[in-house]
Amino acid sequence: MTSDLIPVTFHKIMQAKSYTVFVLSALNKNFAIYTDSKVGQNIQMLLTDKEKPRPYTHDLFNNLLQGFEIKLLQTVIYDVKDTVYFARLFAEQTIDNKKHILELDARPSDCLTLALMNNIPIYCKKDVVENLVEIQDY
Repeated sequence: MTSDLIPVTFHKIMQAKSYTVFVLSALNKNFAIYTDSKVGQNIQMLLTDKEKPRPYTHDLFNNLLQGFEIKLLQTVIYDVKDTVYFARLFAEQTIDNKKHILELDARPSDCLTLALMNNIPIYCKKDVVENLVEIQDY
């Protein structure tokens, strides 16, 4: 599977009143993933090192992962249907000296948020990149 994974670059996040846009690129194609405005606010605080008044859901999930010594490895955008993207988060946990790989199906916005929070790579399957709706100007 790794040979058909294309690295994705995070360019920026754009906020509107009712939604947020992640602007990403792969193979010199720019594309957008849309999510709700609360996710965008969380990412903006993360990127600007602004202190949050209270932990958000992503912070809670991150704290749980750390508490159970689960290390995030990567996120993969594995499918797109119309303009809806699908992603998985890959993690690793060692139990009794044995490594276990966890594959979690999640919303792309959650995967991207956790990837940015933990500085892990973002990938996209090659066939998804070849079929995505490219945006021209961002």
